[in-house]
Amino acid sequence: MKKIIMAACAATMLVGCANNEGGCNPFLSEYDTPFGVPPFEQIKPEHYKPAFEQGMKEQIAEIEAIVNNPEAPTFENTIVALDQSGQLLNKVSYVFFGQTNANTNDSLQALSREMSPLLSKHGDDITMNAGLFARVKAVRESADTANLDKEQMKLLDETYKDFVRNGANLDAEKQEQLRKLNTEISSLQVQFGQNMLAETNAFRLVVDKKEDLAGLPANLIASAAETAKADSMEGKWVFTLHNPSIMPFLQYAENRELREKILMGYLNRGNNGNENDNKEVIRKLLKARVEKAKLMGFNNYAELALETRMAKTPAAVYNLLDQVWTPALKKAKEELADIQAEIRKEGKNFTAEAWDWRFYADRAKQAKYAFDENEIRPYLKLENVRDGMFLLANKLYGISFTPIENIPLPHPDAEAFECKDTSGVHLGVLYLDYFPRASKRGGAWCGRYRSQTYENGERKAPVVTIVCNFTKPTEGQPALLTADEASTMFHEFGHAVHSLFGDVHYYGIAGVPRDFVELPSQLNEHWVFEPEMLKLYAKHYETGEVMPEELVKKLEASGKYGQGFATTEYLAASYLDMDFHVLTDIADDMNVMDFEQQTLGKRNLLKQIPSRYRTTYFNHTMGGGYTAGYYSYLWAEVLDCDAYEAYKETGDIFNKEVAAKYRKYILTPGGIDDAMQMYINFRGKEPGIDPLLKKRGLK
Repeated sequence: MKKIIMAACAATMLVGCANNEGGCNPFLSEYDTPFGVPPFEQIKPEHYKPAFEQGMKEQIAEIEAIVNNPEAPTFENTIVALDQSGQLLNKVSYVFFGQTNANTNDSLQALSREMSPLLSKHGDDITMNAGLFARVKAVRESADTANLDKEQMKLLDETYKDFVRNGANLDAEKQEQLRKLNTEISSLQVQFGQNMLAETNAFRLVVDKKEDLAGLPANLIASAAETAKADSMEGKWVFTLHNPSIMPFLQYAENRELREKILMGYLNRGNNGNENDNKEVIRKLLKARVEKAKLMGFNNYAELALETRMAKTPAAVYNLLDQVWTPALKKAKEELADIQAEIRKEGKNFTAEAWDWRFYADRAKQAKYAFDENEIRPYLKLENVRDGMFLLANKLYGISFTPIENIPLPHPDAEAFECKDTSGVHLGVLYLDYFPRASKRGGAWCGRYRSQTYENGERKAPVVTIVCNFTKPTEGQPALLTADEASTMFHEFGHAVHSLFGDVHYYGIAGVPRDFVELPSQLNEHWVFEPEMLKLYAKHYETGEVMPEELVKKLEASGKYGQGFATTEYLAASYLDMDFHVLTDIADDMNVMDFEQQTLGKRNLLKQIPSRYRTTYFNHTMGGGYTAGYYSYLWAEVLDCDAYEAYKETGDIFNKEVAAKYRKYILTPGGIDDAMQMYINFRGKEPGIDPLLKKRGLK
């Protein structure tokens, strides 16, 4: 069954109109736009609620028609009809949730809070509809005689499981309890995310003395000056908690006091005792999740969440994390020794703290490899990196990306491209939205404004978006990416290619398990700094010179340095996520920050390495999406490191035959097969952990 991300309300009948004149609601008619993308410039905040209401009303009518169908339940009149229901609701939801993440405002945030419980109720009204479930169950019981193909059987099986997992087998009293819990969880997750955004936007580190800028790269100083000017503080410099500002500040600022100030601002988001404090929100959220899990017959929420994933059990997750933790912590301690040595070189004797790590680790890296990351940034002009990832896709799969002019954009900063297959067939539209703004949540992600589906027997192409928070261009200089930002762009593009290649007939089997979904994105990162790839796109923004071989060698030699820090901070967050969600009881006086300290302390995490995400701004798990699932990046890394070996074993990292096989078995079929079987179909075997350890320099 198609996931109901969108859901219900009473409804007001509205009339759509093609040209959207006279205040008509653009959601209620066919989009008259290139490739049928949403007409973003016509969509106003006041259009969403009526469209949500109408969409929910229409889907309920469609459900009633299925339930009241006098004909015997069949795959077509029940399973397919259900899968295809709610088209308008999908239509408005894709745009609404895309925009609340990438371009929100007070009106959208208020509507999100209002709609959250209504959407939750709508989903429950469908999955707890006894008459509908009876028909689904009847189709499943007669499946042996229905002559269904593999894709249809998968949809039937997933539809039945979704009903069961969403309370269809519970009695009326327990269903009512589940409804209340679902509503509470949904509302708390929205509140968490909005609090986190407010906390991120609220912090400003204002520098008014030029000497306090010592050590900072010129482009960062220029960007901080522009931020200050925008904040009516011309002549000063403003640094924020957005990654392109805080991370290079921590890496290069010589002023230790200011490094501490900005890092503590970052680490204490949602933990400041103000109206945006997330501690009690989290406690209530964890309590509701535990109660839901027990209601569904599980000991804890992690068991419930993992049932449909590759890992299956918390024990399997912990087993993987534990295998990597020991060598990662050992490597981190070696890096800490290097850091302390750098401090002593300066004639100082203080013990390194968290705000010292990036600064002195960068110096240690320079000392070991004679390599400064700023050396490569002139070769990582944003447009060159973008063209490089497009070129990689062309070399592997033969697809192309062409700029689209005069097309509605989700934000004026975004740009659009048409993706075509080797044969010239349209595969989809890709939006790219690069830079931070107050209306955009942090991080980077790949989403969709329309999913791939079939309509009248023909493939309907997806509309995909990549949203980032990269270093902005400054006056006289283009956007020059860091190595991490370049990797992030390739990563998100891997997700985009996965979406663009999708070719399934039903919404309900379009997705893959959470711990499989990062395989395409993380595999794509393997190419970004390969010498053969750098020659194709890494060109100096002023001279056009290809990155010199000497610099490429330095980059390659230093590539694994810092993996002790990177791996342990990631694993710390993964442990934190799992430890919260294997709890079987949440006390009314639980202090979530004390729990964080205890769970990381018992694993001897170095005090100088905070968890990549602390509890009060850990949106992956507390905001939903990666709940009891942050481990997924590591689980998928076992797959992607092994998968990349398939290319390397041929002696050609652009091997088209391997890429064609990968496209056929991994990128195209959605969730038609079991995830591990999909991987075996591609690779011929299950993956091992050794390639991951070697890639990270932990073996």
